[in-house]
Amino acid sequence: MLEAMMRAKVGDDVFREDTTVNLLEEHIAKMFNKDMALFFPSGTMANQTAIKLHTQPGDQIICDKYSHIFNYESGGVSFNSGVSCNLLDVNNGFFTAKDVENAINPSAYYYSKTSLVEIENTANRRGGSCWDFNEIKKIKAVCTKNNLGFHLDGARLWNALVAKKETTEQYGEVFDTISVCLSKGLGCPIGSVLVGDAKIMENAIRVRKIFGGNMRQAGYLAAAGIYALNNHVERLAQDHEKAKNIADVLSKLSIIKSVEPTETNIVIFELNAGVSENEFVKKLAAKNIHIISMGGNKLRMVTHLDYTDAMHEKVLLTLNKMFS
Repeated sequence: MLEAMMRAKVGDDVFREDTTVNLLEEHIAKMFNKDMALFFPSGTMANQTAIKLHTQPGDQIICDKYSHIFNYESGGVSFNSGVSCNLLDVNNGFFTAKDVENAINPSAYYYSKTSLVEIENTANRRGGSCWDFNEIKKIKAVCTKNNLGFHLDGARLWNALVAKKETTEQYGEVFDTISVCLSKGLGCPIGSVLVGDAKIMENAIRVRKIFGGNMRQAGYLAAAGIYALNNHVERLAQDHEKAKNIADVLSKLSIIKSVEPTETNIVIFELNAGVSENEFVKKLAAKNIHIISMGGNKLRMVTHLDYTDAMHEKVLLTLNKMFS
């Protein structure tokens, strides 16, 4: 990947003259059968731009209670777009078309206008789980009927595609806008891409500029994305298998209360009452194994490109030795 970055042909992307950025955007737009794609320095900025394109101040978004756009984007939906979120907390985050119908505000002027439905695939706080594509299509029908936008936070969409054997074209047909991340599982140092049809994407580059996201010779970064798409997608299945291995070991430890179903590369588990999550994290850190505490005695482990087979064996061995 680093060699591909160093060989990249670059130009000034502010003037749309960076050959490699243009190639990346064209490639991803074609993958999803969309008119346009735009390269961003972060998934948060890509999501925030999509929200801005779909909404007007005072509008409301329907999304999951644990969605990234609500929990982990620093209140950007309100700060950047002046909109609120109608948070659904049903069916472990996988709300249905009927739930969406019920969440749409009445048309009376004293209600905020529902203008956008947003989902996240895979769902981070829901343990890297994947949406049922048939339900996604039903939600799309509700959006079409009620003139609502439909945005996908596809930060880990590549994981979902591999796990469910689905295609980018399927998702491009259903969603108005999709953000996809090139870091995380694909291993790039930086970057996300927002795709959509020409009309909705018309002002995307202007919004990116407002958010401070325009870059100059960004082709060095875009080259990493092209390399990752060509080499790192199918290997995500290895991350999924390792995550399932970890979940299996954790489920057999006496100090573990429960392990959430592990579908892709995220393992979320809960410690028994009386077991200190801080001490658990510290003990692993002492062995150079670093994980994230989520609070409430829940913790998270994530497998990824740089998590090697040797590291994996050490993690499994350490868990068994220290906590069995």
